[in-house]
Amino acid sequence: MKNIIITLTLLLCTIAKGQELNSPQLSQYLADNPFVLSPTYAGIGDHVKIRVNGLTQWVGIEDAPDTQSLAADMRLGNRSGVGIFLYNDRNGYTKQQGARLSFAHHLTLDRYEDEFLSFGLSYNFNQFRIDIQEFIDAGGDPSVTDDRSTSNHNFDVGILYRKDKFYFSLNLSNLLDKDLTSFNETFEPNALRNYYVYTGYRFRKNKRSDLEIEPSVLYKIFESDGRSETDFNLKFRFYDFEDYYYAGVTYRFLNDQIGKPLYVAPIVGLKKNNFYFGYSYQVILNEILNYSTGTHVVTLGVDLFQGLSNCRCTY
Repeated sequence: MKNIIITLTLLLCTIAKGQELNSPQLSQYLADNPFVLSPTYAGIGDHVKIRVNGLTQWVGIEDAPDTQSLAADMRLGNRSGVGIFLYNDRNGYTKQQGARLSFAHHLTLDRYEDEFLSFGLSYNFNQFRIDIQEFIDAGGDPSVTDDRSTSNHNFDVGILYRKDKFYFSLNLSNLLDKDLTSFNETFEPNALRNYYVYTGYRFRKNKRSDLEIEPSVLYKIFESDGRSETDFNLKFRFYDFEDYYYAGVTYRFLNDQIGKPLYVAPIVGLKKNNFYFGYSYQVILNEILNYSTGTHVVTLGVDLFQGLSNCRCTY
Protein backbone atom coordinates (compact mmCIF):
# COMPACT_ATOMS: atom_id res chain seq x y z
CA MET A 1 0.00 0.00 0.00
CA LYS A 2 2.91 2.34 0.75
CA ASN A 3 4.17 1.94 -2.81
CA ILE A 4 0.69 2.67 -4.15
CA ILE A 5 0.48 5.90 -2.14
CA ILE A 6 3.95 7.00 -3.25
CA THR A 7 3.09 6.27 -6.89
CA LEU A 8 -0.21 8.10 -6.59
CA THR A 9 1.47 11.11 -5.01
CA LEU A 10 4.03 11.38 -7.79
CA LEU A 11 1.29 10.99 -10.39
CA LEU A 12 -0.79 13.71 -8.78
CA CYS A 13 2.19 16.07 -8.70
CA THR A 14 2.69 15.49 -12.42
CA ILE A 15 -1.00 15.96 -13.16
CA ALA A 16 -1.18 19.08 -11.01
CA LYS A 17 1.68 20.71 -12.88
CA GLY A 18 0.07 19.85 -16.19
CA GLN A 19 -3.47 20.83 -15.27
CA GLU A 20 -3.23 23.77 -12.96
CA LEU A 21 -4.62 27.10 -14.15
CA ASN A 22 -5.34 25.72 -17.59
CA SER A 23 -8.20 24.07 -19.38
CA PRO A 24 -6.89 21.41 -21.79
CA GLN A 25 -6.43 23.07 -25.17
CA LEU A 26 -6.72 20.74 -28.11
CA SER A 27 -8.65 21.76 -31.24
CA GLN A 28 -11.53 23.67 -29.60
CA TYR A 29 -10.24 26.97 -30.93
CA LEU A 30 -10.54 25.67 -34.50
CA ALA A 31 -14.30 25.31 -34.06
CA ASP A 32 -14.58 28.99 -35.06
CA ASN A 33 -14.00 29.85 -31.42
CA PRO A 34 -10.58 31.57 -31.02
CA PHE A 35 -11.84 33.35 -27.89
CA VAL A 36 -10.92 30.19 -25.92
CA LEU A 37 -7.28 31.03 -26.75
CA SER A 38 -7.20 34.78 -26.35
CA PRO A 39 -9.25 37.54 -24.68
CA THR A 40 -8.50 39.79 -27.67
CA TYR A 41 -11.31 38.11 -29.65
CA ALA A 42 -14.02 39.18 -27.19
CA GLY A 43 -16.70 41.20 -28.96
CA ILE A 44 -15.63 40.52 -32.54
CA GLY A 45 -18.85 39.63 -34.37
CA ASP A 46 -22.45 40.75 -34.58
CA HIS A 47 -23.93 38.37 -31.98
CA VAL A 48 -23.67 37.13 -28.46
CA LYS A 49 -21.63 34.05 -29.28
CA ILE A 50 -22.04 30.99 -27.04
CA ARG A 51 -20.00 27.81 -27.46
CA VAL A 52 -20.15 24.64 -25.33
CA ASN A 53 -17.24 22.21 -25.62
CA GLY A 54 -17.02 18.59 -24.53
CA LEU A 55 -13.67 16.81 -24.53
CA THR A 56 -13.09 13.12 -23.77
CA GLN A 57 -9.41 12.24 -23.90
CA TRP A 58 -7.77 8.86 -24.44
CA VAL A 59 -10.87 6.87 -25.37
CA GLY A 60 -10.69 3.37 -23.89
CA ILE A 61 -8.60 4.26 -20.82
CA GLU A 62 -10.43 4.15 -17.49
CA ASP A 63 -10.57 7.45 -15.57
CA ALA A 64 -9.02 9.30 -18.51
CA PRO A 65 -9.26 13.13 -18.51
CA ASP A 66 -12.71 14.53 -19.24
CA THR A 67 -13.46 18.22 -19.69
CA GLN A 68 -16.51 20.42 -20.23
CA SER A 69 -16.35 24.15 -20.94
CA LEU A 70 -18.54 27.08 -21.92
CA ALA A 71 -17.30 30.18 -23.75
CA ALA A 72 -19.43 33.25 -24.37
CA ASP A 73 -18.52 36.73 -25.59
CA MET A 74 -20.33 39.81 -26.85
CA ARG A 75 -19.69 43.32 -28.08
CA LEU A 76 -19.83 46.19 -25.60
CA GLY A 77 -20.47 49.50 -27.33
CA ASN A 78 -18.92 49.89 -30.79
CA ARG A 79 -15.26 49.13 -30.05
CA SER A 80 -15.09 46.84 -27.01
CA GLY A 81 -16.09 43.36 -25.96
CA VAL A 82 -16.49 41.21 -22.87
CA GLY A 83 -16.48 37.46 -22.42
CA ILE A 84 -16.53 34.60 -19.95
CA PHE A 85 -14.99 31.14 -20.09
CA LEU A 86 -15.96 28.41 -17.59
CA TYR A 87 -14.53 24.92 -17.38
CA ASN A 88 -14.72 21.72 -15.36
CA ASP A 89 -11.91 19.19 -15.71
CA ARG A 90 -11.57 15.74 -14.17
CA ASN A 91 -8.41 13.65 -14.38
CA GLY A 92 -8.32 10.47 -12.32
CA TYR A 93 -8.52 11.47 -8.64
CA THR A 94 -8.07 15.17 -9.39
CA LYS A 95 -10.63 17.80 -10.31
CA GLN A 96 -10.39 21.44 -11.27
CA GLN A 97 -12.91 24.12 -12.01
CA GLY A 98 -12.09 27.54 -13.33
CA ALA A 99 -13.41 30.78 -14.74
CA ARG A 100 -11.94 33.48 -16.94
CA LEU A 101 -13.46 36.96 -17.28
CA SER A 102 -12.20 38.93 -20.29
CA PHE A 103 -12.28 42.44 -21.69
CA ALA A 104 -11.03 43.56 -25.11
CA HIS A 105 -10.79 46.90 -26.87
CA HIS A 106 -10.48 47.23 -30.65
CA LEU A 107 -8.80 50.08 -32.51
CA THR A 108 -8.95 51.01 -36.19
CA LEU A 109 -5.54 51.66 -37.77
CA ASP A 110 -6.79 52.05 -41.35
CA ARG A 111 -10.49 51.73 -42.10
CA TYR A 112 -9.94 51.53 -45.88
CA GLU A 113 -7.48 48.63 -45.58
CA ASP A 114 -9.44 46.94 -42.76
CA GLU A 115 -6.42 47.20 -40.47
CA PHE A 116 -7.18 46.79 -36.76
CA LEU A 117 -5.37 46.38 -33.43
CA SER A 118 -6.99 44.78 -30.38
CA PHE A 119 -5.91 44.52 -26.74
CA GLY A 120 -7.26 41.95 -24.29
CA LEU A 121 -7.08 41.28 -20.54
CA SER A 122 -8.46 38.33 -18.55
CA TYR A 123 -8.81 37.61 -14.86
CA ASN A 124 -8.51 33.88 -14.06
CA PHE A 125 -9.78 31.92 -11.07
CA ASN A 126 -8.96 28.25 -10.65
CA GLN A 127 -9.66 25.67 -7.95
CA PHE A 128 -7.66 22.43 -7.99
CA ARG A 129 -8.77 19.52 -5.79
CA ILE A 130 -7.66 15.96 -5.05
CA ASP A 131 -10.79 13.82 -4.57
CA ILE A 132 -9.84 11.62 -1.61
CA GLN A 133 -13.21 9.80 -1.54
CA GLU A 134 -12.67 8.49 -5.07
CA PHE A 135 -9.21 7.29 -3.97
CA ILE A 136 -10.66 5.39 -1.00
CA ASP A 137 -13.49 3.87 -3.07
CA ALA A 138 -10.87 2.55 -5.48
CA GLY A 139 -9.16 0.61 -2.67
CA GLY A 140 -6.80 3.28 -1.36
CA ASP A 141 -5.74 3.78 2.24
CA PRO A 142 -8.84 4.84 4.29
CA SER A 143 -6.58 6.67 6.74
CA VAL A 144 -6.00 9.28 4.04
CA THR A 145 -8.84 11.73 4.71
CA ASP A 146 -10.05 15.18 3.69
CA ASP A 147 -10.00 16.47 0.14
CA ARG A 148 -6.92 18.51 -0.67
CA SER A 149 -7.62 21.71 -2.59
CA THR A 150 -6.08 25.03 -3.52
CA SER A 151 -7.39 28.15 -5.24
CA ASN A 152 -5.44 30.43 -7.55
CA HIS A 153 -5.88 33.86 -9.10
CA ASN A 154 -4.07 35.09 -12.19
CA PHE A 155 -4.25 37.19 -15.35
CA ASP A 156 -3.85 36.81 -19.13
CA VAL A 157 -2.95 39.58 -21.56
CA GLY A 158 -2.97 39.59 -25.34
CA ILE A 159 -2.69 41.66 -28.49
CA LEU A 160 -4.30 40.95 -31.87
CA TYR A 161 -3.38 42.51 -35.23
CA ARG A 162 -5.68 42.10 -38.25
CA LYS A 163 -5.32 43.35 -41.80
CA ASP A 164 -7.94 42.25 -44.30
CA LYS A 165 -7.85 38.42 -44.09
CA PHE A 166 -4.60 38.16 -42.11
CA TYR A 167 -4.50 37.85 -38.32
CA PHE A 168 -1.70 37.60 -35.74
CA SER A 169 -2.28 37.16 -32.01
CA LEU A 170 0.31 37.17 -29.21
CA ASN A 171 -0.78 36.12 -25.73
CA LEU A 172 0.68 35.65 -22.27
CA SER A 173 -1.24 33.29 -19.97
CA ASN A 174 -0.84 33.15 -16.15
CA LEU A 175 1.07 36.40 -15.80
CA LEU A 176 1.75 36.08 -12.05
CA ASP A 177 4.06 33.62 -10.33
CA LYS A 178 2.50 30.96 -8.14
CA ASP A 179 2.62 31.12 -4.33
CA LEU A 180 4.45 27.95 -3.25
CA THR A 181 3.83 28.35 0.48
CA SER A 182 1.53 25.30 0.59
CA PHE A 183 3.53 23.14 -1.83
CA ASN A 184 6.75 21.19 -2.10
CA GLU A 185 9.02 23.73 -3.77
CA THR A 186 11.29 20.94 -5.02
CA PHE A 187 8.66 19.61 -7.44
CA GLU A 188 6.30 22.54 -8.00
CA PRO A 189 7.12 25.22 -10.60
CA ASN A 190 6.26 28.77 -9.55
CA ALA A 191 6.30 30.14 -13.10
CA LEU A 192 3.13 28.98 -14.87
CA ARG A 193 3.39 31.46 -17.73
CA ASN A 194 2.53 30.17 -21.19
CA TYR A 195 3.19 32.15 -24.37
CA TYR A 196 0.93 31.70 -27.44
CA VAL A 197 1.29 32.93 -30.99
CA TYR A 198 -1.73 32.29 -33.23
CA THR A 199 -1.65 33.45 -36.85
CA GLY A 200 -3.28 32.64 -40.17
CA TYR A 201 -4.80 33.89 -43.41
CA ARG A 202 -8.18 33.34 -45.08
CA PHE A 203 -7.82 32.96 -48.85
CA ARG A 204 -10.65 33.53 -51.34
CA LYS A 205 -10.29 33.60 -55.10
CA ASN A 206 -12.67 36.56 -55.16
CA LYS A 207 -15.49 38.02 -53.07
CA ARG A 208 -18.07 35.89 -54.88
CA SER A 209 -16.23 32.63 -54.33
CA ASP A 210 -18.00 30.08 -52.11
CA LEU A 211 -14.71 28.47 -51.06
CA GLU A 212 -12.37 29.88 -48.45
CA ILE A 213 -9.05 28.26 -47.48
CA GLU A 214 -7.55 29.08 -44.09
CA PRO A 215 -4.07 27.88 -43.09
CA SER A 216 -3.09 28.75 -39.52
CA VAL A 217 -0.40 28.07 -36.92
CA LEU A 218 -0.55 27.95 -33.12
CA TYR A 219 2.83 28.06 -31.35
CA LYS A 220 3.03 27.62 -27.56
CA ILE A 221 5.91 27.90 -25.07
CA PHE A 222 5.62 26.70 -21.44
CA GLU A 223 7.99 28.68 -19.21
CA SER A 224 7.96 26.17 -16.33
CA ASP A 225 9.94 23.52 -18.19
CA GLY A 226 10.92 25.19 -21.46
CA ARG A 227 8.80 22.89 -23.63
CA SER A 228 7.15 24.20 -26.77
CA GLU A 229 4.68 22.77 -29.27
CA THR A 230 3.12 23.74 -32.58
CA ASP A 231 -0.18 23.13 -34.36
CA PHE A 232 -0.27 23.27 -38.15
CA ASN A 233 -3.89 23.72 -39.29
CA LEU A 234 -5.63 23.76 -42.65
CA LYS A 235 -9.35 24.47 -42.99
CA PHE A 236 -11.63 24.56 -46.05
CA ARG A 237 -14.83 26.56 -45.54
CA PHE A 238 -17.75 26.37 -48.01
CA TYR A 239 -20.29 29.21 -47.89
CA ASP A 240 -24.01 29.07 -48.62
CA PHE A 241 -25.01 32.71 -48.17
CA GLU A 242 -24.60 33.26 -44.39
CA ASP A 243 -24.37 29.54 -43.63
CA TYR A 244 -21.19 27.55 -44.10
CA TYR A 245 -19.64 24.10 -43.79
CA TYR A 246 -16.01 23.32 -43.14
CA ALA A 247 -13.53 20.47 -43.08
CA GLY A 248 -9.84 20.39 -42.33
CA VAL A 249 -6.99 18.88 -40.39
CA THR A 250 -4.63 19.83 -37.56
CA TYR A 251 -1.18 18.40 -36.83
CA ARG A 252 0.36 18.88 -33.36
CA PHE A 253 3.96 18.13 -32.39
CA LEU A 254 6.62 19.04 -29.84
CA ASN A 255 9.10 21.38 -31.48
CA ASP A 256 12.07 19.13 -30.77
CA GLN A 257 10.20 16.21 -32.37
CA ILE A 258 8.68 17.63 -35.57
CA GLY A 259 8.52 14.25 -37.29
CA LYS A 260 6.80 12.59 -34.31
CA PRO A 261 3.35 14.19 -34.01
CA LEU A 262 1.41 14.02 -30.77
CA TYR A 263 -1.73 13.65 -32.87
CA VAL A 264 -3.33 14.31 -36.22
CA ALA A 265 -6.95 15.41 -36.11
CA PRO A 266 -9.57 15.73 -38.84
CA ILE A 267 -12.04 18.55 -38.11
CA VAL A 268 -15.54 19.11 -39.50
CA GLY A 269 -18.36 21.48 -38.70
CA LEU A 270 -21.15 23.72 -39.90
CA LYS A 271 -23.13 26.83 -39.09
CA LYS A 272 -26.79 26.72 -40.06
CA ASN A 273 -28.88 29.80 -39.33
CA ASN A 274 -27.59 30.75 -35.88
CA PHE A 275 -26.71 27.24 -34.71
CA TYR A 276 -23.23 25.79 -34.75
CA PHE A 277 -21.76 22.27 -34.61
CA GLY A 278 -18.11 21.20 -34.71
CA TYR A 279 -16.38 17.86 -34.23
CA SER A 280 -12.80 16.66 -34.14
CA TYR A 281 -11.14 13.35 -33.34
CA GLN A 282 -7.51 13.52 -32.27
CA VAL A 283 -5.80 10.38 -33.61
CA ILE A 284 -2.99 9.73 -31.10
CA LEU A 285 0.36 8.87 -32.67
CA ASN A 286 2.62 8.55 -29.60
CA GLU A 287 3.11 5.71 -27.09
CA ILE A 288 -0.44 6.06 -25.73
CA LEU A 289 -1.60 4.54 -29.03
CA ASN A 290 -1.02 1.11 -27.44
CA TYR A 291 -3.89 1.83 -25.01
CA SER A 292 -6.14 4.39 -26.74
CA THR A 293 -6.84 5.45 -30.31
CA GLY A 294 -7.71 9.07 -29.68
CA THR A 295 -9.75 11.89 -28.20
CA HIS A 296 -13.23 13.22 -29.01
CA VAL A 297 -13.84 17.00 -29.11
CA VAL A 298 -17.42 18.23 -29.68
CA THR A 299 -18.55 21.86 -29.91
CA LEU A 300 -22.16 23.08 -29.91
CA GLY A 301 -23.07 26.72 -30.21
CA VAL A 302 -25.61 29.40 -30.87
CA ASP A 303 -25.41 33.06 -31.92
CA LEU A 304 -28.03 35.31 -30.26
CA PHE A 305 -29.25 38.92 -30.34
CA GLN A 306 -27.66 40.24 -33.52
CA GLY A 307 -26.61 43.88 -33.30
CA LEU A 308 -24.54 45.62 -35.97
CA SER A 309 -21.65 47.84 -34.89
CA ASN A 310 -20.75 51.26 -36.29
CA CYS A 311 -17.08 50.22 -36.32
CA ARG A 312 -15.64 47.67 -38.74
CA CYS A 313 -13.10 46.76 -36.04
CA THR A 314 -15.69 44.43 -34.52
CA TYR A 315 -16.92 42.85 -37.77
